Amino acid sequence: MLLVRQMKRFFSSDLRNLKPFDEIPGPKSLPVIGTLYQYLPYIGRYKYEKLHVNGAMKMARYGSLVREEVVPGVNVLWVFRPEDIAEIFRMESRERGSHPERRSHLALQKYRLDRSAVYNTGGLLPTNGPDWWRIRKEFQKGLSRPQSVRCYLEETDNVVKEFIKLSVQADHDDFLPLLARLYLELTCLVAFDVRLNSLSPDEMRSDSRSSKLIKAAKTTNSAILKLDNGPRIWRYFDTPLYKKFCNAQSYMEEVAVDLVTQKIHSMRTKGISNPGSLLEMYLSNPMLNEKDVMGMACDMLLAGIDTTTNSTSFALYHLGKSVDAQEKLHREALSLLSSSDDKITDAILNKASYTKAVLKETFRLNPISVGVGRILQTDAILSGYHIPKGTVIVTQNQVICRRDEHFDDPNEFKPERWIRGSDAAPTTPYNPFLVLPFGHGARSCIARRLAEQNMQIVMLRICRDLKFTWKEKDLDCVSLLINVPDAPIKINFRSRNKQENSC
Repeated sequence: MLLVRQMKRFFSSDLRNLKPFDEIPGPKSLPVIGTLYQYLPYIGRYKYEKLHVNGAMKMARYGSLVREEVVPGVNVLWVFRPEDIAEIFRMESRERGSHPERRSHLALQKYRLDRSAVYNTGGLLPTNGPDWWRIRKEFQKGLSRPQSVRCYLEETDNVVKEFIKLSVQADHDDFLPLLARLYLELTCLVAFDVRLNSLSPDEMRSDSRSSKLIKAAKTTNSAILKLDNGPRIWRYFDTPLYKKFCNAQSYMEEVAVDLVTQKIHSMRTKGISNPGSLLEMYLSNPMLNEKDVMGMACDMLLAGIDTTTNSTSFALYHLGKSVDAQEKLHREALSLLSSSDDKITDAILNKASYTKAVLKETFRLNPISVGVGRILQTDAILSGYHIPKGTVIVTQNQVICRRDEHFDDPNEFKPERWIRGSDAAPTTPYNPFLVLPFGHGARSCIARRLAEQNMQIVMLRICRDLKFTWKEKDLDCVSLLINVPDAPIKINFRSRNKQENSC
């Protein structure tokens, strides 16, 4: 039936009148090297570390669809219209029985498949097809359920309180490393049921386990984009960058194996029959084995530290520049938490509407990555062009979220635009496919609820009791697969006095 439906579509009058894929404009591809020459230092037009700048340049020059062969033989389509982005995901949901595919983390897949004694698959990030769905459907039973994520609320709040005390003890030449320690601690609470004590003086040393884990995650995320889109000779022999990547992965794996093994031993010793944590749930799941859980634990370390660290740093940057927005968040936090000792509960988070708006606006201006990647599993029609099956699609949400045809004052930080009934809110709702920081559909970020919960708690705690300003130059991002700040986060905090907290 699927084949018949596709044939009917192809021979319909609409498809006969479509423009062919080869006519989509884009940078010129050369034999053997594709468009890699366009990304060479000093002579190329584009830069690997500035994907959003590249995207804006390509849209201005070529239009709302841009075709490119960065790697020879791999057709990439950069998509800038929200209507086309919506169609991609509608097609994805219509194709029953198929699994959304992406082209990403190829070096990570090779590393893990070469180590079959530790992993069953390449993990959630690079794996496609039935192997991906087998592990995704089991792991999302925990991470995608609100009640499972709420189990960590009290512990998370306690860790954040410790973090707040450290934030005001000294001036910060760069606040990012301390944020990374916070989110490493919160990630390990979920991934391994342990406190690494990442915020303790002993763990602050450069040779500590926490420091080396943070460095390993950063090294991995920094290498992936170049390994995926370069010549990929690492498939045949170990290049210097691939060796560096493998060393980082090896350390993360070493820690994960140690902590998961400890948990398995503890469960067997205590005879746990009623799993209380996500890790216990996964280790007790007959559809998963220890190698599946090991891969998921490493995925959480890789994705959980840098994404939330960088997103929070961008939120603090915008709040530091906007005194008005910071004061509004302070007043909301004060209304929800009459005392600093009050516990943050699920009910409080549900009422934190301005906090959520601040994060939504941060994700509009500084999303986790430039957009969402997919490999088309059927032919598609986008902006009047016939797009063949197998094309690699990359949406350009970071670019289009700063265009005035979609948002008033697109470069201004206005959380109020996301609050229904406010003067800044649009009369017609925004296209829901403009802001997609966690992706969309079946392959959206599996830990979205946990990440949002953690960041909401951090923002409420900081803005309730602390005041800060941004006095440096405007902050941009560097594309290391995920977006990271292009300068140190020079934010210094001071405690609000009792009079301010009683207003």
